[in-house]
Amino acid sequence: MILNFSFKLIAAKGKLTCKFSLYKTYRVVSTAPIDVLWQKLINLADVSWHPLFSRTNVPLGLIAKPGLIYQAVTRLTPIPIRLFVENVRPGELLSLRVLAIPGMEQKITYQVESTLCGTYISYSVTLRGWLSPLIWWWIKPYSMQVARELADAAERVV
Repeated sequence: MILNFSFKLIAAKGKLTCKFSLYKTYRVVSTAPIDVLWQKLINLADVSWHPLFSRTNVPLGLIAKPGLIYQAVTRLTPIPIRLFVENVRPGELLSLRVLAIPGMEQKITYQVESTLCGTYISYSVTLRGWLSPLIWWWIKPYSMQVARELADAAERVV
């Protein structure tokens, strides 16, 4: 687990502004093959393994591609949020940007890496904006579980 955050108070032109950013990475090892993990990850229609998302509006069979914008409903609220697929490197990286509310910017990055010890899954969350501390407090317990739940779901397939 890696945690990096910054908090800045900036006084300029008679205004006091607050800038907050947080970067957190969770990493787990899985016994599932990297291909199975990758297929589970890029299948955006099946988020049954994800502790934060309950469903998406993605048709079955559609996989993540850069530029794709879709909606997901969280387990915390019935209000859908929009997600933008920023980057996909097949078998290696999936990067999403959450387009939820003004005052907060969230980026989610999944990385998978095959080693002799197993397959490493990294789940990184980057939050920016003045609402970030509140959002982090709300989603932290679920964010801690994402990589482990993905590994467990892929291992159940195998």
